[in-house]
Amino acid sequence: MGETDSGTNRAGASKINLADEISGKQFQDWYQEREFRKNIENGKPYFNGPPSVPSPRKHSPSQILQCHRKITYRQCNAPAEKPNPAGMFWFGSQFEKDLVLDFLKESIVDDHEYVSNSLWVDFTVQTDAGKIQIKGETDPVIVDSDGKPLLLTEIKTKQSVDNVHSSNKHHRAQAHAYMKGLSEKHDRKVTEAVVLYGSRKTLDVKAFHIEFDPWFWRNTVLSWAETHTSYRLDEELPPANPEYGWECSFCSFRERCGRGSASYENVGPVGFLPFHEYPRGEVRRHLESHENVKLTPTLSERYPELTDRFGVHDWRCERCDATHSHESVEWNGNLSEPPLCPSCCDHGVPATLRGDSILSSRKRGE
Repeated sequence: MGETDSGTNRAGASKINLADEISGKQFQDWYQEREFRKNIENGKPYFNGPPSVPSPRKHSPSQILQCHRKITYRQCNAPAEKPNPAGMFWFGSQFEKDLVLDFLKESIVDDHEYVSNSLWVDFTVQTDAGKIQIKGETDPVIVDSDGKPLLLTEIKTKQSVDNVHSSNKHHRAQAHAYMKGLSEKHDRKVTEAVVLYGSRKTLDVKAFHIEFDPWFWRNTVLSWAETHTSYRLDEELPPANPEYGWECSFCSFRERCGRGSASYENVGPVGFLPFHEYPRGEVRRHLESHENVKLTPTLSERYPELTDRFGVHDWRCERCDATHSHESVEWNGNLSEPPLCPSCCDHGVPATLRGDSILSSRKRGE
């Protein structure tokens, strides 16, 4: 009887220990390590580090017609203010690979037609801003027996497709860039595409047929690329003027841009906002991208394991402009209760400190 009880207790203890091992942090660590390993196995270890800043003359079809400022932040490796929506990307990839590809192969193409998972385009165009390069990878393309493109598809996922009644202008621009690139690469006119939207909730689908429009290509797609190249060449922060207002609501840079609740606006792409939290991965990526950037004191409290390698900015008084090393200031870590300046407190003035930084902006109202 005693042996049975002992075995039962050990089994119960084992179950408890196993349950304790399963957590959100464990899953996040496992997923990050999995992606790191896959990049090495696929011969793409460069994906494990921060992306290089692209040439001002190089454009990705997927970025065309998006907010110039947002794309500049992204290209220059500004720190995103919220986690990467990896779940949405994963679903989009699986939806395309596991469903749309089979649908095209099994229900759409004829005996002498085939479906290519993707095709690369890489071409240059002469514009008023000089030559620009457009490079990117398409979604599935229906091709002939020689591998020549017949019909381009652009696959997008949404929470719901109930209120989708036409293809998005951004997506039409993206398809135009691919159609133009495929036409040049294969020396044939690729003038048709289908933009297909799938619901992440119900798997309902809506598809829209579009044709290549030379006017739209020149006056909308190339015009955007010319303007963006000009901003980058002039090292000018573009205006916060997205084509659609909803872009700001989902933007990962809204606080540094000035569209959020922070007291900063028009901040350049380099540096962290004082008293702002960032995902750990974004903090590390930004530090590795810019050699002169350090942690703010608030971020050093949250990610102490990064302090020795990257360093920490001093605290700076908003009143007297005096600086204090981050170790010398006592603080409870509450972001809503900034620490007080020791120098000002000695003179009876309770002035607050903020994390010093290299931000190329000023506070609102200054």
